[in-house]
This record gives sequence, C-alpha cells and structure tokens, in this order.
Amino acid sequence: MLVGLVTNAVSDESRWPGWLGWLQEHAWFSFVVLGVTMAGLTALLAGLSETRPPTLPGRPEDGAGPPGAAQVLRSLPRDTSAFTDRAAELERLVGSVRASQERGQGLPVHVIDGMPGVGKTAFAVHAGHLLSERFPDGQLFVNLNGHTPGRTPVQAGEALASLLAAAGVPTQQIPVGDDVGAITEARAAMWRSRLADKKALLILDNAASYRQLEPLLPGGSGCLVLVTSRKRLVANEEVVMSVDALPPDHAVELFVRLSGRPADALGRDVVDELVRLCGCLPLGVSLLAARLRHHPSWSAEDLRGRLVAARDRLGELHAGERAVAATFDLSYRDLAPERQRFFRQLGFFPGTDLDPHVGAALGQVSVVVARRHLEALYDDHLIDEQPGSRYRLHDLLRDYARGLAAEGDSMDHVQAVQRVCTYYLAALAVANGHTVRSGAPVPPAPDDTSRVETPALESRADALSWLETERANILACVRRANGLALYDLVVRLAAAMAPFLRQAGPWDQAVALHRTAAEAARHTGDQRARGDALAELGVVRRFMAAYPQAIEALNDAVTAYEAVDDRRGKAEALNQLGIVWYLTADNEDAARAQTEALALYRELGYRLGQANALADLGMTHRQMSRFDAAVEAQSEALAIYRELGDRYGEANSLRDLGVVHCLMGAYDIAARHHQEAFDIYLELDDRVHQAYALNELGVVRRLTGDIEAARTAHSQALTHFTELGERFGRANSVRHLGVAERVTGDAAEAIRLLEEALDAYRELGSRGGEAASLSELGVARGIVGERDGAIEAFQRGLGILRGLGDRCGEAEVLNHWGMLLLTSDEPTAARRHFGQALTLARDIRCPLEEARALEGIGRCDWTVDGPGHGVDSLRAAVTVYRRLGVSASVDDIERLLV
Repeated sequence: MLVGLVTNAVSDESRWPGWLGWLQEHAWFSFVVLGVTMAGLTALLAGLSETRPPTLPGRPEDGAGPPGAAQVLRSLPRDTSAFTDRAAELERLVGSVRASQERGQGLPVHVIDGMPGVGKTAFAVHAGHLLSERFPDGQLFVNLNGHTPGRTPVQAGEALASLLAAAGVPTQQIPVGDDVGAITEARAAMWRSRLADKKALLILDNAASYRQLEPLLPGGSGCLVLVTSRKRLVANEEVVMSVDALPPDHAVELFVRLSGRPADALGRDVVDELVRLCGCLPLGVSLLAARLRHHPSWSAEDLRGRLVAARDRLGELHAGERAVAATFDLSYRDLAPERQRFFRQLGFFPGTDLDPHVGAALGQVSVVVARRHLEALYDDHLIDEQPGSRYRLHDLLRDYARGLAAEGDSMDHVQAVQRVCTYYLAALAVANGHTVRSGAPVPPAPDDTSRVETPALESRADALSWLETERANILACVRRANGLALYDLVVRLAAAMAPFLRQAGPWDQAVALHRTAAEAARHTGDQRARGDALAELGVVRRFMAAYPQAIEALNDAVTAYEAVDDRRGKAEALNQLGIVWYLTADNEDAARAQTEALALYRELGYRLGQANALADLGMTHRQMSRFDAAVEAQSEALAIYRELGDRYGEANSLRDLGVVHCLMGAYDIAARHHQEAFDIYLELDDRVHQAYALNELGVVRRLTGDIEAARTAHSQALTHFTELGERFGRANSVRHLGVAERVTGDAAEAIRLLEEALDAYRELGSRGGEAASLSELGVARGIVGERDGAIEAFQRGLGILRGLGDRCGEAEVLNHWGMLLLTSDEPTAARRHFGQALTLARDIRCPLEEARALEGIGRCDWTVDGPGHGVDSLRAAVTVYRRLGVSASVDDIERLLV
C-alpha cells in the first residue's frame, strides 16, 4: 500500500506533502513482518517538496544541502556603517548578556523601545552583530510589521511557521489547522523544543504588542531575544531599554561624518540648529547630511534655509512629526522629477521589501533604470538596503511616500498594484516552469506580460529560492488586489502560487488564499476558475487531514467544472476525491472516482493524468488486497511515466511494484525493482529516497535469510535519516533494526529498539507506525516471557489495524498471537488464531502469512493429537515457503517432520 501511495504522490506535485496526514492515521504497511513502513512516503514527500532557499536550512534541492542538516542560521540585516556611538546603551546590553551567561542564568528578554526614527532597529542589529559570537547556533531577524503602513501586523502563528521552517523543521511537520489559538500554541511548543538546548539570538523587530511576540520567545535559557517596539511593552523578567534621540554632540558628529565635509567648513552653530530642527533623530540627520553631500555648491546655511521652509510647509503637523517629515520633504523635493515619481510609486507596494524587478514594474521603467533609482535613493538615505540586493522603506518614509501618492490621481494606486501583480504573474510562470513536474500543467502568464522583465531563474533551486523570498510579498499583493476588487488578478495569482504552496506550505496560508480566490471567481462569474480554486482548496484540506472539508470542496469543484463542461478539471477533482476516499478506507467510492477520472483522462489523451489515476487506482486495489489488479495498474502507470521521461514517477512506480511483489512472495522481482528505484534516486542525488530504498531492500534481504545484509541496509538508512532530520524515516529504520535483532535472538535489544520506535510514532501521531511496533513488541515480549505484555500489545495493534481496514496486518498479528499461545501450552486457542489468519491470507492471496498460518495449524495438531498429526498442513507450509525462498522456515519444519 505504501509505495503505491508513494508512486501516486510523486506523479503529481499536488500530492507530495499531503500524504503525511494520512500517514499519521493509516500508514503502517500491510505486512509488519515484511518491514515495509509508512515512513518511506514521508521521506519521499520531504524530498520532493524541497522548497527552502539556500539561505534557509531545509531539504536539499539541486545540491542545496541535506534536509534538516545542522546549519547555523544567520539572517541579520547588514550592520550600518553610519551607526553612531551609543556606548552607554551598548555597554548596558552587552554587560547584561555577559553577566547572565557567566552566572549560568537564563537570558532575559531585552525590549528596546523609542519613538519612530530614533534608530531602534539599527541599534538592535548593531548589538546583534557585536554579540553574534556568543550565540553560535544562529542569529535570526523577524520583522513583525507592528507599525508598518499598509501592512497588518504579522500574526504569531505565521511568524512561528517561518521560524520553524528556517530552523529546519520539515513543512509537513509544522502544525496546521483552523483553530488559530491551538495551532499557535502547538507551533510555539515546537519552536521552544527546537531551541531548548541552543545558543541563538533572535531579533523581533517592530512589535505591536507583547501578546504578538510572546509565543515567539524560546524556552531555552541560552537564547537571547531583542525586541524593538514603538510602545513600552511591559512584562515580567524583561530588561527594558529606551533608545532616545541622539545627544546633540553625537547628532552633530553623525551629520559631519555623513556630509563628507570638514567640521570647520560647516559652522558649528548652523549644524547645531540643523540637527535640532530634525529632532536629533538619526534618520533625519542622515537625510540632511546626504542632501549636503550631494550638493557640493550648497553651504550648511543653504541647507538650513531649505529645511526651515519645509517645516513651514508642514506646519499643520505636530512638532515631533514635523521635525522628521521636514527632512523627508527636503530630500524628496531635491530629487529629479522622474525619481520623485519612482519614489511615490514605491509607496503603493503592498509588500515589505523589493528588488529592482518589482521596482521596474511599479515605476514603469526598465530593470536597469529601476536599479539606478534604488541605488540613488539608498545613497540619499530614502530607502534601506537589505541582504540579497533588496530594499525597503523605513516605516516613516513609506507613510510619507503613500501620502505623496495620495495627493495625485486616485487611479495611480490601482494601476500600480495591477502592474506589480502582472509582474509577479510573469515571474511565477518562469518559476513554475522549473518547479512543476514534467507534464503537469503550468499556470500560464497573462497575455500582457510579454514586455515584463523577469528574474533570471536558471534552475529549480533558483526558482524555489525566489519563491520563498517573494512568498509574503505575493500574498500581500493578493490581499491588496482583493481589497481593490481586482478579482481576475486574485484568481490568477492564487493559481500561480498553488504549486509552490502545496509543497512549501504553511497549508493554513494556502487555505486562506484559495478561499479568497474562490470568492473572487464567484464575483467574476468564472466557474472554471472557481472550480480550480475549490480543487486546490480540497487538495490542501486533504494535506491537513481535514477529510470532510476536503470532500466538500472537491465536490463543489466537480459541480463547477460540470457547469462549463471542463472534463479535465472534473477528472482532476474526481481523482482527488478518490484519494480522500482511499485515505478514509472508502475503497469502493475511491475506485469508482478513480476509474471515472481515468476514463476522462483517456478521452482527453492526457497521459500524465492517466498515469496518476492508474497509480491511485493501484493503491486502492492494494488496499483492497487485489494484488494482481494493483500490479496491472501500476505497471501501466510505470510505462507512461517512462514515456514522459518522469524519473521520479518511474522510480516510485518501481518501488511500488517492489512492495506488491514482496507481498506476493516474489522476492527476487521485488529486490530488482527496489534496486532500480535506488539507482534512479542515486542519479537524482536524492538521499531521502535512497534511504527509503535501502530500508525496503533490507526487508527483502531479511525475508530471504540474509540478516546481516538487512542490518547493514537498515543501519545505512538510519544514518541518512538521522543526518537529514527525517523523523518518520528514522523511526522506521529503528523498527526494522529491532525486527532484525528479534530474528537473530537478541530479544532484549529488540524490545529496546521497538519501544524507541513506538515512542517516536506516538509523538508523530502515526497510528500505523504504532500498530507496526506493537505487533513486533508482542513477539519480542513473548520471547522473554512477558506473556501479559505481549497479549496487550497484540490486542492494541490488532484494534488499530482493524480500524484501518488492513487485513494483511491483521493476519500477521493473528499468526504472531497464535504462536505465543502455542508456546504457552494453549494449542486449542492458538489454532483458532491460525485459522482466522489462514482465511484472511488466502482471501487476500498473501503467501507468507498463508504459510505461517499453515505451519501454526500443523504444529497445533501435532501438539494436541500427537506426533504425525498435522503433517498435511506442515507439508503445505513447506511448499509455500520453498516457493518464497524462505529456507530457514523450511529447515525448521523438516527437522520436526524427521
């Protein structure tokens, strides 16, 4: 069942992440004894949903680095060269941190407050760079947008999702759901656990309230948190540091340094008045000095006269506002007209930070010209430079630019948003060309994007890095476009972002996006677009294991597609419905939906859709223990994947076929398929999938008697999973090793490993993994004489398996239980268990469990009726074992018969 699920999942990127919800509920593979486990899918999906850019630790993509590998997180903005001496404040902060560390005490939160423009962020960043060596595990910077014009404050849950992803937590393991409070709490707990033993620095910039930042605080005593806010945030165990305007002497020093002129050439009295007129705020002083530096013919007195005039023009403002706004106005009026217009357009940008491509779209200029404008505005201190050649407006300057823009044509705002959204659509089309799987549909760029300059994205890694960088900006553009009733753009942007959000999440963001898109499509009357949005909503809901909501959305999508006779859309929605029904064990409904989808795909000649539907249908057949039908469907899917050149689809179909053949006892064929899949993963440089193939090869080796080869394979897989941070995969490798120890006679070590795996499965919420571990624990506990504990394990495991509808697993546990009863001198009860297992095994055509049941029945008859009885059952078992190549069991029975 598992690898069929894998094959289907990887055949369409819309499926990659979402199987985890099912895994946590259903994913113990049908045969525990085979050791084929649900974790393989988890690692596969983790490998295929590689979305982190090189600057963030995550799963590898095109050699970006191993998933979950230990990496030092460094995301502090660049330290400003114009930082002015705040020796007293810095000494107090550094001294506080040093003292706490030397005493071994927990580091208090340091709150840095002060008025706008006073330099809170610059101070925190400068201090962060000074202290970085004391926090070797990473330095993170998060802008909470507490007072950013045009932006709502970042919600704690959203910030936590970004922090967890940055810390290497696979997206699929970040909690999601509709209860915002519960999800925030769950993410906060995970974040605290992640940093529990770390020494890291976290700057939470621009906080709106203590409530906003409290869930982000690490639990470990070794982490330092610096918070900046315009408000005086009060809470226990904090160090509050107020950053005031610069002392006049320091303000004068900063002005002289940035003006590029000798102090004696400026006139101290004039400079004193200039810094006083701008309130001695670093932002204002920097702007004034830049004006003088860029006008060699001006004297300081000339600058003073212009500043006084500007203050007079802004007389309606309050004194504090007027002090800084006058410096803005002076700098703005000094710009050339085309640069003034470009600056005003920046005020319309819905996002936070931008690059020259976005600037070009906003300003209706080329990227070259936009870059020139941005660099000039940076030189003029009107924008801040961010890492990666990106720029952002200080909150006060953003507000000023928006105010200037509001004085002009009211349509400028709408048109600017239209332009930037159109740019993002064009860039998303390029990015999706690298990230969407071969043969899958790529949302096209609008017709009017031919003249739009897009970034040079040369590889999948480039595209994923760009998508991660721009994600928040694009979602902000969707919100702004929706607020301006630009519904067509909302629908298109949501569709273009869908492939990335499926993989990268967080899925609650995707839910909000697709809901917005569905409502926007309703406004426009576009039923096809509404169907697309609802289908995406259904897929994401499935990822979240919210199956009733997924079914509702997908049924609505089918209805919308039928209204416009969109057969391909209907087929996609039907196939997704089939997957949900498969996950909820509604097998007949699943088969019906997948068969109907397959027929539609064949009518349309859509080959990738056919492969996906066949793979899904194969999964359903396997779940219904129709192994021949599963092989037939999966073999046809494999042929199509090969025809399309889809290497991932090919590899995972091979793995799926390997598992089916293993269930059917064709171990040589199973081993060959697994090896072929491993070779493809090796070619793709995919360590996660290599580890899964190693586990599955190990299972075949164990079943055919090569225990040492099995142990080696599982140990290698365990090493990979541990290094990659793949917890599901690691749990499965541990369990496989536990089975190997049990088979070789070390029951105590087997129990230790199996209990470790059981704890991991329970922590991860995997009922299937729990059942697998319980089954094997029952056997191991029986070996060491813990009869009651063994029976309890069997009972609990059997209950889970019956709830999951897993008849293969049920037969396996019944055989194990029967053997425990037989060795406990209860042959009559044992024979009943073996009889039930035999009926199940023959019904589903599972030869290994059939042989085990026959052997058990024969041994029971031999024990009850005396030597010579049960021979027919024992010989029948030998026949099946020989066909399977399980020589050890044959030898045991033949010794008994002799």
